[in-house]
Amino acid sequence: MTHHKKWAMIVALLVASFMSVMTQASGLPEFTELVSENSDAVINISTTKKNKPQANNRRSLPPGMKIPEGTPFDEMFKHFFPPGGSGQRQQPYETHSLGSGFVLSSDGYILTNHHVIKDADEIIVRFNDRNEMVAKVLGSDKGSDIALLKVEATGLKAVKLGDSNALKVGEWVLAIGSPFGFDASATAGIVSALGRNLPSDNYVPFIQTDVAINPGNSGGPLFNLDGEVIGINSQIYSRTGGFMGVSFAIPMDVVMDVVSQIKSQGFVSRGWLGVVIQNVTRELAESFGLDKPQGALVSRIMPGSPAGKAGIVIGDIILRFDGKEITTSSSLPPIVGRTKIGESVPVVVMRNNKEKTLKVIIETLPQDANKVIKTRNKPSQMMDERLAVQVAELTEKQREDYGLKKGGVFIVGVKQGAAGKAGIRRGDVIVSIDNETVENAKQFLVIARGLPENKAIPVLVQRQQGAIFLALKLE
Repeated sequence: MTHHKKWAMIVALLVASFMSVMTQASGLPEFTELVSENSDAVINISTTKKNKPQANNRRSLPPGMKIPEGTPFDEMFKHFFPPGGSGQRQQPYETHSLGSGFVLSSDGYILTNHHVIKDADEIIVRFNDRNEMVAKVLGSDKGSDIALLKVEATGLKAVKLGDSNALKVGEWVLAIGSPFGFDASATAGIVSALGRNLPSDNYVPFIQTDVAINPGNSGGPLFNLDGEVIGINSQIYSRTGGFMGVSFAIPMDVVMDVVSQIKSQGFVSRGWLGVVIQNVTRELAESFGLDKPQGALVSRIMPGSPAGKAGIVIGDIILRFDGKEITTSSSLPPIVGRTKIGESVPVVVMRNNKEKTLKVIIETLPQDANKVIKTRNKPSQMMDERLAVQVAELTEKQREDYGLKKGGVFIVGVKQGAAGKAGIRRGDVIVSIDNETVENAKQFLVIARGLPENKAIPVLVQRQQGAIFLALKLE
């Protein structure tokens, strides 16, 4: 070895040692060992879906018109307008998609997202050593976006499972997956928030991170620094289709509950309380006598629901469910959904400025629990100048559409004033105001005349999306 080569090696070692010291001094984590130990347990998933042939709507030549064979025009016409004309059936075709997954146990159980394998006719899993196997679906749950697969193999490299409940905001995490089909790609970041609820997934308290997740990462594992899987990467928030700094993972405690149900019964059942709820705003908290916004405000009770049987009423604010604090309305559905069917749980509600404890026996969530009420209305009008709203009696058809047997007043129009500022709009049905049930339009006008000024007043309205409380204040 020459003198120059020796010095070059010494300099390289010094630089590497310096970089290692600087990394430790700056508090940045080292991911190389974590990636090396877990890459073999992360897999690429490709699916194939066979699509049925559809009618070919391409137009043929007008009657009597011919193009000489063998000419350039003949070849061009055959390319763009194949024989058969309108109504010709196209050939069956296939669509393909890519995603990620990971080995849950060495005997061939694999986890991924439901949306990765949805409607697939064939699922191929490819391991880090390029070995490929056909996987079958043991169970798939749309509500949690989790699918459990199985391949006929033993001795597979499996991941270690961690406790997602022990996660803290600011903690470093690492994702391994196949973004855009690039196998075994690792990206790192921190936990941005916990218990995040999305409109499309009411029963999953997501882990929000800033880890770079892109199409193809779905179904891949999210690791903590101990090399344990604490979540499954599922969704991204994006306005462009690519990563924008916000991604979401399903916590492993939710995942394993789903896996347990799939293995034991082949499907997933969720607890049902049977209420329509909303967040408590600052104005609503004031109108209901709360010190601060908290809990889930009940705006509707489903017929025959566990909530109705237990004595929960419209206007109750659920503060605690089975001993767990309900800080916002979105935190209630995941807790209810994971409650054991048939179990009796204590529910603490705020009613008339006093806490009340009720016992609720949880039932199975019905498939049609979230159906939306459709409405068509053409009522006559009456005017309340103080609230600046036009109201009318409800017709029998409207009562049927809104699911109201009696009471209520229909909002025909809203002018500039207190009602409009509160969020009341045309098409709403006011069911109660200032905790007093509205029986008809005339009684509503009497109640409106007696409302106090400069005080937040709760108003319960029924609309197409469901029932909702609004805070009304007359200045």
